[in-house]
Amino acid sequence: MKKTVVIDVVGLTKRLIGKHTPAILKFLEAGEWAPIEPVVPAVTCSAQSTYLSGKWPSEHGVVGNGWYFKEELEVKFWRQSNRLVQAEKIWERCKAKDPDFTCANMFWWYNMYSSVDYSVTPRPNYLADGRKIPDIYSYPAGLRDELQEELGTFPLFNFWGPKTSIKSSRWIADATLKVDKKYDPTLTLVYLPHLDYNLQRHGLNFDKIGADLEEIDAVVGDLIRHYEQQGAEIILLSEYGITNVHRPVHINRVLRSMDLLGIRVERGLELLDAGASKAFAVADHQVAHVYVNDPEIRTELAEQLSRIPGIDKALTGEELKVYKLDHERSGDIVLLAEADSWFTYYFWNDDAKAPDYARMVDIHKKPGYDPVEMFTDPADPFVLPKIAWKLLKKKIGFRTVLDVIPLKPELIKGSHGIVPGDKGDYPIFISNKKAVNLPDKVSAIEVRGLMESHLSPADN
Repeated sequence: MKKTVVIDVVGLTKRLIGKHTPAILKFLEAGEWAPIEPVVPAVTCSAQSTYLSGKWPSEHGVVGNGWYFKEELEVKFWRQSNRLVQAEKIWERCKAKDPDFTCANMFWWYNMYSSVDYSVTPRPNYLADGRKIPDIYSYPAGLRDELQEELGTFPLFNFWGPKTSIKSSRWIADATLKVDKKYDPTLTLVYLPHLDYNLQRHGLNFDKIGADLEEIDAVVGDLIRHYEQQGAEIILLSEYGITNVHRPVHINRVLRSMDLLGIRVERGLELLDAGASKAFAVADHQVAHVYVNDPEIRTELAEQLSRIPGIDKALTGEELKVYKLDHERSGDIVLLAEADSWFTYYFWNDDAKAPDYARMVDIHKKPGYDPVEMFTDPADPFVLPKIAWKLLKKKIGFRTVLDVIPLKPELIKGSHGIVPGDKGDYPIFISNKKAVNLPDKVSAIEVRGLMESHLSPADN
């Protein structure tokens, strides 16, 4: 098979390619490109699983970045096991065709315990004293130490949180080059998240995102040059496009006002009790899965929710099949936001009763996605000294929490998850193969076949 690299430049769209991205623009003009009609929900885990399997969420089961695990009665986000993807992946098919085929997965999701040959993914150490230490998980296991000895510890706090920066994408790219030189895999999957950050913070404000575009362009340019020297087939793609929003929809507060939400109070703070709720929502950007434990209210509830400002559609029954979301993990009602709106996970009405994790970067405890984790409070002039003091206390052994995240969803200016109204905001597929003959628009489930056509050009 032909050596191939797939570079996932998160958030990249045709609208963003121009004066700030000379390397990507040159690559696009030299090859072929097409917009990808995004899968719904257009979020990382669903999009990547669709690309790698060629199946819809109704088949592979990844209905979002997280969902309600009905056996455990708990909401869980950002799980790691590849067994959660209920479909054959591209590397499994390629291995069956060619025993010499190898695959390296560099930070694409559901990366642990898969059948790829080489893998690296973020995996912090959670210590008994409450500290979170940056680290990675790798296969082979020794690759973890080798990469961090050469490149330094993976910059986890630049990968997510208020300190997000190009450092994490640069580290991933540098690690990819070292893995390629050491193992020479047939297929390499690379995840570069940098654009995701300020596009959500600032939306499509080029005065504020221009520097981010230039930074990711430099990283992508280095990868392109390396793989061109290897004579590899090169694919640049993205999972979704981020568009401007200004209206947060507090869907769980709506359900609470209908007396459907189960709330538990501990130490004076409120927690969402999913198992005790008649209905609750798992918010994931511009999509929310509403799980209804009382089936008698489902139809009426869908009608009521469809009339809430900021909600475009409330999908049930046959409508879920149309959107390829008819899977047991999906909510009984799936809400799609209007173009200018997105869903928060917030369920409390009084910020004084918000759970302790609400003001922290805590992607595993929150029963929904929280992009506000990328901010500290801009109205607090002492926030940096507070952070420094809390970090010092942690280092000298005191228990403390980094409760510095504001409860201000209005700070978010960009989101994704639905199909954008303008194709210029669709995710994009770019190939260095002139003869690939891309259609005017690529379906998300066609991406796997396009990858295979680069790996095995003689088959097409």
